[in-house]
Amino acid sequence: MSKPENKADNIAELKAKVESEPIASFLNMRLVELSPGYARVSMAVRHEYQNFNGMTFGGIIMAVADQAFAYASNSLAFPSLASQFNLHFIAGAKVGDELIAECRVVKSGRRVGISEITVTNQDGKLLAKATGTTIPTSDGASPPERQ
Repeated sequence: MSKPENKADNIAELKAKVESEPIASFLNMRLVELSPGYARVSMAVRHEYQNFNGMTFGGIIMAVADQAFAYASNSLAFPSLASQFNLHFIAGAKVGDELIAECRVVKSGRRVGISEITVTNQDGKLLAKATGTTIPTSDGASPPERQ
């Protein structure tokens, strides 16, 4: 994979990957908006996403936040790999809620990227806040294959 030449190329390449991305398809995530350094992703909370306490599994909230983080950070420095992600749960989500994750890149440098992410529901209620760090891979190398 060659490294796109500019931000417009990054965004075009990311949008081209939306339909074929396995995890987004599996969880029914939808890319709502993508611009340089910003992404909004949404997904509906399904009954299957509940844990044994009847609460939405935290990994679901993390997944939609991570998806927005990936799009926003890679819109500026493609490809970039996450090296850190920290999420604070603030409120719970219910079955039928629409989770909306928004990511804004705070810094996109040659060696590191820093982003802030929020997850709200359809009413704008804050459910989670997160930060993430990325490492741009200047050679366009993909991460190693997992066995």
